[in-house]
Amino acid sequence: MLKNNRDLAVFWSVQTLSAAGDAFSTIAVPLLVLHATGSVAQMGLVTAVAAAANLLAGVFAGVIADRFDRRRLLIAADTARALLVAAIPVAWLFGSPVWLLYAVMPVAAVFSMLFNVTYVAVLPRLVGPDQITRANGLMSASYSVAGIAGPILAGLISAAFGPAAAMWVDAATYAVSAVGICFVRFRAPADPQAGPVEAASFAHNLLVGARFLLRHRVLRWMTVVLTMLIFVEKGVTDLVIYHLKHDLGQPDSAVGYALAVVALGVIAGSLSVARIRRRIGFGPTWIGCSMLAGVLIATIGFGTSVATVALGAAAAYFCVATAGICSQSLRQQVTPDALLGRVTSAFWTIHGSLGPLGATALTAASGRFGVRPVLLVAGLGYLGAASVALLTPIRLRYPEKVAVQPV
Repeated sequence: MLKNNRDLAVFWSVQTLSAAGDAFSTIAVPLLVLHATGSVAQMGLVTAVAAAANLLAGVFAGVIADRFDRRRLLIAADTARALLVAAIPVAWLFGSPVWLLYAVMPVAAVFSMLFNVTYVAVLPRLVGPDQITRANGLMSASYSVAGIAGPILAGLISAAFGPAAAMWVDAATYAVSAVGICFVRFRAPADPQAGPVEAASFAHNLLVGARFLLRHRVLRWMTVVLTMLIFVEKGVTDLVIYHLKHDLGQPDSAVGYALAVVALGVIAGSLSVARIRRRIGFGPTWIGCSMLAGVLIATIGFGTSVATVALGAAAAYFCVATAGICSQSLRQQVTPDALLGRVTSAFWTIHGSLGPLGATALTAASGRFGVRPVLLVAGLGYLGAASVALLTPIRLRYPEKVAVQPV
């Protein structure tokens, strides 16, 4: 039982705290740039540089996670992030060196990606195969709670003591996480010899994860369909905000309330996914939630109040979260432990490739044609892409039992 799993409880607690800390820097870094320069363009540039570093690190993080001791990697990544983030408020005691943000945030983003890939790869060593979905759901729910509380607390601290003070909190959470992981005992892998990293062929190892996804009959189709879905998914939040601000003329506070309700939808999906999957199986859960998400996305633009838009988006993200946790759990269940880092990196790189393009296309189209028709078309496209899964092995109720080995 998860409630008696001490190591999972420790890991879960410190990662929830760390996720809340992440929210502090999400608020504090743009405020530091804005206070120092008054430039919105520089705010975006710092974010873009960090995002580019994060994407690049994703290509290599899986190889590193599979080659070295994962527990030590988690501790090293958190320690590095604590030191890097702490350097910012220390420097701000003597001035406002914006250049430091351009230097520190990309490096911190690299360690964040390394941590995230390693975290996915190491979670199966904390729980049994039949508990992975529930554990992922609990983690996702706590991260969503942190995503709601973190920005609120960061805003209050920034208003009272300045945004540099909020960075101290972020650094402290990383330090606590590093210490906490020292007390977590991870199980030995069940398959220590499967897919060993070839030290002499680093470039080859970058392709190992992608090859596993390609050869595995369920994961192959999951990767294809999810890559199509993210083209729509990445832009939905921006369209919700634009609809509330531009079409409905709502203030920033209303946008904040709406996004908090959306986060509650994610939390509800995260806490329900294990029960739903256990009752009806993987295929019906994933396909049903993905198709319903498409229908809900198509209707969001017809909302005429903050409440209807927020509830529609929350329902859509309930479905998106449920399907997403199912797919991540399946990858963890069917991938050999020694390959899990590289498979995670490969999936995130392939799956995320169309996300920025989709977000750009949807927001540009909304500016020209309006949010309602764009969301309608996007939702129907999402529904159509999800429907493709009905013709593939994704529809299986228990793919973790019948599709363990690549074919």
